[in-house]
Amino acid sequence: MCEEILDLGINRLELGYDLRQELVPGVKAMIANGSVKVNSVHNFCPVPRGAPRGHPELYTPGSDDRREREYAVAHIKETLRFAADMGAKVVVCHSGNVSMNRYTMDLVRMAEHGEQFTSAFESLKLKAQIQRDKRAPRQIDALCDSLEKLVPAVRETGVALALENLPTWEAIPTELESEQLMRRFAGSGIRLWWDIGHAKIRDNLGFINSRRWLERLAPHIAGCHIHAVAPPGRDHLMPPHGEIDYKSMANWIRTDILRVLEPAPGTPTEDMRQGIALIRAAWDPEAAAPESKGNPR
Repeated sequence: MCEEILDLGINRLELGYDLRQELVPGVKAMIANGSVKVNSVHNFCPVPRGAPRGHPELYTPGSDDRREREYAVAHIKETLRFAADMGAKVVVCHSGNVSMNRYTMDLVRMAEHGEQFTSAFESLKLKAQIQRDKRAPRQIDALCDSLEKLVPAVRETGVALALENLPTWEAIPTELESEQLMRRFAGSGIRLWWDIGHAKIRDNLGFINSRRWLERLAPHIAGCHIHAVAPPGRDHLMPPHGEIDYKSMANWIRTDILRVLEPAPGTPTEDMRQGIALIRAAWDPEAAAPESKGNPR
């Protein structure tokens, strides 16, 4: 895995949630000999013992189930300690979903059929908003309770915990909720993680204006996942596939945030090479190379 990434001219990794325990010694050996550097880790990593497979939402800190939140907090602490051992700066974390009917895929299907600006689309989106507005506050409170329990581990390890933006309507936190969380946890080591593709999907479906929200949230963002999106919702593509205006992000991307490529499993090597070249050209030939997500899946 690491050698394939090195062949692309990239030597910094995000260790993914599919990293199995038996692969850890090999990664550690490559870190020890200076071949690679780990800058970020995607929760939960490595795959928790006893889990049937890796998944970022095995347990979620914003769940409305107390026992699940307890599991989430315990395993996030383990990931934070693992990240510190790997020399990483950030753990990327999914917060969870509001307990409500799932409307996002129906909205995506309608948009795929050109129905995005119809009354039926707007009616479904309003129905989703009403349900979410009713149920989300309780789960945001639950997320805050989990984060309070995690702050000591964040401070102990020196590894930031970054909450990732997700593409669905049901996901927490939204951009506004994220802004409120950053005010509450200012200076604690709780940060945000901006997935460029997820933000584009939310933009395509009319949930947000992603450019404006990126400007508002930029001071709180620890890093980003980089991939392209074919409208309305097919993501994890490498450019030139998909439609994302990378040039418009050039000033933001040159800050000290972490930059992590997140292609779909099975992406051809040549697509990776071409995508890396196009992204570098958009952001400045002299800009630092994006990292690759070291996710063996």
